[in-house]
Amino acid sequence: MRSIVGKLAVGLMALGVVAAACQAGGGNSQPHVPDQGLSRGPAPRQTAGVQPGIAPQIVLGAVSNPYTDDRSAIAAGRQLFTAMNCAGCHSAYAGGGMGPSLRDSLWIYGSQDAQIFSTIAEGRPYGMPAWGGRLNDAQIWQLVAYIRTLGSREEPVKPPKASQAELRVSPASGDAGG
Repeated sequence: MRSIVGKLAVGLMALGVVAAACQAGGGNSQPHVPDQGLSRGPAPRQTAGVQPGIAPQIVLGAVSNPYTDDRSAIAAGRQLFTAMNCAGCHSAYAGGGMGPSLRDSLWIYGSQDAQIFSTIAEGRPYGMPAWGGRLNDAQIWQLVAYIRTLGSREEPVKPPKASQAELRVSPASGDAGG
């Protein structure tokens, strides 16, 4: 019995020494270095950190998408939009569904590149998942580049236009009107 109590006491003392070393900055702990840009560190909480309603330039300084107007990056962003099933919430052409439209000028968390990056990386309440753990910064910037083309001349895949017959269908009856 004494050997068990003795071993337990030694173990607790060792644990106390380790805890004290951690608090003093020893061990494997690393100092927190604030982000200077939108590059994310290993932990999701170290993402952009832009809060809704705050201009990212105030928090981060000048931030720009490295893929703006890069056609191959925009095409890659479109492929990511499809592959990550963004259409499941925002619809195939991002016109809105369960999630909001990405084609209009109404943006809940901001329409600037840094704000869109933050929304994709960190997620948002009420349904937008955080993709920062699955996508790297370059992929998120490609998605941002693609999203910024929606509804513009640069959009790589435009939604189909409704035919005149489809426009004349009455939703109540399902019959073509005239």
